[in-house]
Amino acid sequence: MRIEKLEPSQHKQGRWLVWLDDASIVRVGEGEVVSLGLYAGKELSDEEGEALCAAGEQSRLMERAVGLLALRPMSRKELLDKLCAPPRRKREKYPYDKLDDGPDPELLQSQKEALRERAEAVASRLTELGLLNDEEYARTVVRHYAAKGYGPRKIRDELYRRGVPREYWEEALEERETDEDQVVKLARQKLRGAQPSRENLKKVSDYLARRGYGWEEISSALERIRGEWED
Repeated sequence: MRIEKLEPSQHKQGRWLVWLDDASIVRVGEGEVVSLGLYAGKELSDEEGEALCAAGEQSRLMERAVGLLALRPMSRKELLDKLCAPPRRKREKYPYDKLDDGPDPELLQSQKEALRERAEAVASRLTELGLLNDEEYARTVVRHYAAKGYGPRKIRDELYRRGVPREYWEEALEERETDEDQVVKLARQKLRGAQPSRENLKKVSDYLARRGYGWEEISSALERIRGEWED
């Protein structure tokens, strides 16, 4: 394997294009150009060729990961799931020859493991750079859903769904501002001006429970609603 041409990308700063003699192009960062000692005309051994391809894959994953995090913050698990997700393929009527049993399962498993290993390395590097932080993300999720009027149980469900490690849950939830007026406001909205009868209050209680509030917060809100009507 021989490097035919090596030049910086005109579209992405810090990226270099490595043109190989088989007409393929590998995209790597400046660090890989230096660490692998790349230059036009260099003959690559099998090991050097594998290292170059691996560096290209790593660079591609890093670029994709940064792009995903630029769209929205996410947990390490969410990022890894996206990086390791299999590509969508068009369905074909006859995807394989009748005598072909399809892809080798062992090869597919090996490829998945290699991809996961590279993705883990990317996630670890982004964590070192401060671009991926599960602890801060937990606080972000809590603030977001608390502001939308959801209670702690619902927020815990969301933290679980988003793959945030449990070790960060309680500390993040402790920073949640418990706004009793917000719970009462939700109760009033559900009543829509109706009398707080036992039946109506049961509906309000069930509604608040579905939003993730505990009985203590619900009971306090219902007491205030009753007191307002009695006054």
